[in-house]
Amino acid sequence: MVLSFDDLKSRLSTSLHPTIETDTKYSLASVLVVIYGDEPTVLMTEKSKHMKSHAGEISFPGGKLDSDDSDLLETALRETSEEIGLGISRNQVIGQLEPVITLNSGFLILPFVAIIDKIPPLLANSEVDKIFHIPLESFLKTKALDTNPSHNIISEMYTFEYQNQTVWGASARILAQIRDRISQ
Repeated sequence: MVLSFDDLKSRLSTSLHPTIETDTKYSLASVLVVIYGDEPTVLMTEKSKHMKSHAGEISFPGGKLDSDDSDLLETALRETSEEIGLGISRNQVIGQLEPVITLNSGFLILPFVAIIDKIPPLLANSEVDKIFHIPLESFLKTKALDTNPSHNIISEMYTFEYQNQTVWGASARILAQIRDRISQ
């Protein structure tokens, strides 16, 4: 599978529905999957080890719905700007993926996708220890079933590997959705 920019856009483009009606026990959150460059590269972050939840985990920029946010897309855009200094506008967001849940922290996460030509230099805030620029095609090939018994609570548990780092949980389930859409 050789990924072109146009193929990515066509396979990941969807209509946007940035609100979720929920009576569930989950708190609402959203993330932004940013893919950029001639060789498609995905941005991910390593959460600060001082965070209350998800400390040290590899994830997409994003966070909890704030009462000032008009919808979950605004949450994802605001959090991306705050966490890594990347300003993405609503019209640069081409689609969204299926919501995923976190199994330990009680979040229902709505992932959005932005595919852009290039990005400016980024600056991590105190919530982020590191920003990763990961070549998407080779990264998606590392998909494996998550065999960690403490992680494997539901059947759709996967891992992805990058530079001796393991991406698992909700972030891995988001990556699996991207891989599935691209592989169609």
